[in-house]
Amino acid sequence: MTISTVPPDRNVPLSSMRYDPRFQTETKSDDFDLTSGMRLIRRRVVMIAALTALFMVPAITMISGFKPNYHAESRLIIHRPLATTLGAEDNSRNDPLDLTSEIERLLSRSAAERVIRDLQLDERPEFNAALRKASVAAKVREMLRGLVDSEKPSLPIRDSIEPIIPAYYKALRVWSDGQGDVIQIGFDASDPKLAAAVPNLLMSIYLEERKDSIRSRLDAAEEWLLQRIAEQQDRVKTAREAADKYQETASVVSDDDTQGEQIKSLMELSERQTKIEQSRAEVEATISTLETADDSSLALQNIPLPDSIGAMERDLRAQKLDLERLLQTYGNDAEAVVDLREKIAKSHTDLGRAVDRYLQSMRAKLAALDHENSAVRSAFAAAQVQRSHSALAQTELLRLQRIVDREQTTLDELEKQRRGLAGQAMLPGAELEVLSPAAEPLGPQGRGRLFYLIGAMVASISIAVTVAFVVEMVDRSVRSFDQLAGMARIIPGGFIPRLTRKSRNNPSALFGHGQGGMFDEAMRTVMISLKQSNGGKLPNSIVVTSAHSGEGKSLVARSLAIELAANGNSVLLIDGDLRRGNLDVLFKSGLKQGLNEFLSGQAQLQDIICHHPSGIDFIPAGSPSPNRRAHLNDVADIIEMARANGQIVIFDSAPVLASSDTMHMTALVERTLMIVKWAKTSRRAVEITALHLRSARISEIVVAINKVKPKKHALYNFSDSELFSRALMKYHDYKT
Repeated sequence: MTISTVPPDRNVPLSSMRYDPRFQTETKSDDFDLTSGMRLIRRRVVMIAALTALFMVPAITMISGFKPNYHAESRLIIHRPLATTLGAEDNSRNDPLDLTSEIERLLSRSAAERVIRDLQLDERPEFNAALRKASVAAKVREMLRGLVDSEKPSLPIRDSIEPIIPAYYKALRVWSDGQGDVIQIGFDASDPKLAAAVPNLLMSIYLEERKDSIRSRLDAAEEWLLQRIAEQQDRVKTAREAADKYQETASVVSDDDTQGEQIKSLMELSERQTKIEQSRAEVEATISTLETADDSSLALQNIPLPDSIGAMERDLRAQKLDLERLLQTYGNDAEAVVDLREKIAKSHTDLGRAVDRYLQSMRAKLAALDHENSAVRSAFAAAQVQRSHSALAQTELLRLQRIVDREQTTLDELEKQRRGLAGQAMLPGAELEVLSPAAEPLGPQGRGRLFYLIGAMVASISIAVTVAFVVEMVDRSVRSFDQLAGMARIIPGGFIPRLTRKSRNNPSALFGHGQGGMFDEAMRTVMISLKQSNGGKLPNSIVVTSAHSGEGKSLVARSLAIELAANGNSVLLIDGDLRRGNLDVLFKSGLKQGLNEFLSGQAQLQDIICHHPSGIDFIPAGSPSPNRRAHLNDVADIIEMARANGQIVIFDSAPVLASSDTMHMTALVERTLMIVKWAKTSRRAVEITALHLRSARISEIVVAINKVKPKKHALYNFSDSELFSRALMKYHDYKT
């Protein structure tokens, strides 16, 4: 319970009591746990149910329009033709083609158009939007689009294939598992036969288009190769003619024997030249030795000589030996010595002449060798020139022949490629190894309608609960005194449960105390709170007001007056809402004048008081008057008159934020009771209203929360939620 209504101590005088606003407990209003969440759902169950129903309506509409969807798929491997991959080194290799490229070929636009034409997909409403009836959702969407876009949307063309293509691709799926070379082709359709027919037809169309594509490529390549072959043949012919013409004009000898003879002749000339050089060197050495020697006999001992000169040289040497022996035996003057000396001189002279003749012959031989050497050199140079010319011509001829061979090799390669293309043209574009063809599915894929309905319901409930949580978070209205704990000089006056409309508008029920036990207890709690806040005694004057209209202040004012009158107090109830007072509807005073006329000086006080049978004196609001503002201070006279008569004055004033008259009234009375509507009045409005009332020199404001829904309030986690627990409502037999 959020307020303390402890009875006053009997041993303490009433005048010394002071109200202590201990209405809070240790429980915080912002604590959140699982039970708080469940309570939130319970108190927002109506909104959650409404939102769930709102979301389920389009979901049920969409789910009811679902048609069974069948899925069929085929699995295959695409290879190159085996004959194109066989070779001398590996005759068993059969590599798969590039999967990405082949998948793109399966998804090509041409294949899609052929499938659509062959299977007549354009005549099926599933793929042709022009054949389908517009759904309610589509109509609503078009209507909303028309509000935004002034241009009318173009209608789908019935006989065009363009709208069919996206629907076909949406139903088709071609993929690879990423680990092997297997390609899978799947198709979704409402017809199981169609779901199986599309993958199988697509495979045959793929093979045909693959073959046609290869054929067109091969034809283009063959045409290009034939053109290249013709050009290459011209190059080979031109190169061969150039080589033949050069061989003919340059007189290039390609015979190996002739080239050998040229080389042999060069070698012989070289050897002959070498021998001449050696002979010439020997002759020059002999001539030099003979010309430089003083004694020819000594020179002849170191060089080779002819036999005749050698014999003469030996004889001369023997005579000299004989002369030496004779000189040893005889003297210089001996006849034999003299004769021998003459003979030696004669031999010496003869030898000199022979040597001169030999020297002349050597000089003649040297001249002959020089002449021969010059002739050999000339012949060797001529042979070298001829050999060099022949080698250059042969090199050029070889170069031309290599050009001919290269051009011929290129021509042979082109011919080989042409023959290869001709062979490939006889092969298929690709080979399909069908692992499993598409079979007609036995049942639809996916979940049934019940599954989607359950999913939609779960999603709707989740969204509704989320919205409820959000609404609860952004809700700033007052539901508990815990939310007003931070406001200064606010005194909790209690909770007032909501009455039914029948009880609120039934005078007999009000004046007969038939409102119900819980409502009566709430009014007594408010009365006790006013008493305790006033030092333990009832205030002589009370203003009942609120922040806005429609918060139940009039009901609280008249109920408080009825409760005080029932307790034996004399009560004067005044309708202080000078603009829109309507308390007279309940009391039916029959007076033509009221508080407005009294304040404007048009009536006396005794003329506007109605003595009701319930024991309550009542003053109606009367007719609004523009002059009553000048006499608002006359309200103090009414209060003084009531105090003198022992009456408690209760003013049912206008809302504080709607009229400044309330500020004047609250400045004159002892206590102010502010009524806050449960779950309606915002905390900001209460704060502003309290600020206005405090500016009117009001020390403390008693606040009562009105029109509380007990069952919902009990579901909150506030510290005062226990006031409306199920046990207490059962105790009071409270029903709304």
